[in-house]
Amino acid sequence: MYNARRASMQHATQRAANNRPEPQRTNYARERLTEFRIDKEDTLMAYLIVKMGSMSRNSIKNLLTKRRISVNGQIESKYDFPLHPGDIVKLDSTNTKYRFSHPKISIIYEDSYLLAINKDVGILSVSTPRHEESTAYKVMLNYVKKQNMQNNLFVVHRIDRETSGVLLFAKDPETQMLLKEHWHDESHQRFYYALVEGVMEKNEDTIISWLTENQKSLKVHSSFSDDGGAKAITSYKMIGNKDGLSLLKVNIKTGRKNQIRVQLSAIGHPIVGDRKYGAHSSPIGRLGLHAAMLGIIHPQTGEHIQFEAPIPKCMHLK
Repeated sequence: MYNARRASMQHATQRAANNRPEPQRTNYARERLTEFRIDKEDTLMAYLIVKMGSMSRNSIKNLLTKRRISVNGQIESKYDFPLHPGDIVKLDSTNTKYRFSHPKISIIYEDSYLLAINKDVGILSVSTPRHEESTAYKVMLNYVKKQNMQNNLFVVHRIDRETSGVLLFAKDPETQMLLKEHWHDESHQRFYYALVEGVMEKNEDTIISWLTENQKSLKVHSSFSDDGGAKAITSYKMIGNKDGLSLLKVNIKTGRKNQIRVQLSAIGHPIVGDRKYGAHSSPIGRLGLHAAMLGIIHPQTGEHIQFEAPIPKCMHLK
């Protein structure tokens, strides 16, 4: 599976290279990924201290803590991780001197190719023709350009303004293309937490319906028969229920606009706070939907990596 995946990635990369010129940003990013081949037994921290003589011990510890060191394609943060002859150690030395701080955004992960954030409710992922306000994309673009004006950022996917959780960006067009091209592969995993009205009739189930957006109201409608809309597949498992509310763990097989909100409403269990799709209550003062985990195959290193954003305390069943 892994080798087939890497082959697919490499084929896509070669195809992109044949069809268009190599973007400058990609070259810049790769200059910052340093690779070493181990020639004798050692431990990771001890090896890096010797190899990176110009860096302080604290700086090396910081790289490990921030998950910027990989061994044989796997992120490693243990100081005493054993190294063996032939192992490949990669160091992502992207400039991190600019400290990021924002009331609605925190950084989950960053390397030379990817930037993953935890977005709070109340801020758009990207701008729309109707909204030109500050967005998560604009905030993070400003962040990477403060590190270096050559840096850029590219949209991979979106989550609603009212939804919190994991949001991923690419730092070059090639990485963006590879992520989008393989976004619905089985190796890519996405799950959400949803707090809904009512007690579920089934502990777990899969919802399949066809979604159509009304261009005037911008509201999405669901049909359980194929009416020409976009097919949407959502699976859920009930974690628990209390006081007439149910907490669900939700997996999506497709990524349609408002998909989870529309489909849960269609089966009679709208997400709390979602007036647009039929909710009658707002017990937590926000939409009860959170993008908790995104798992991908890194398009440049081939490693499997997960980005996680803890469920907000307000969504816990008390």
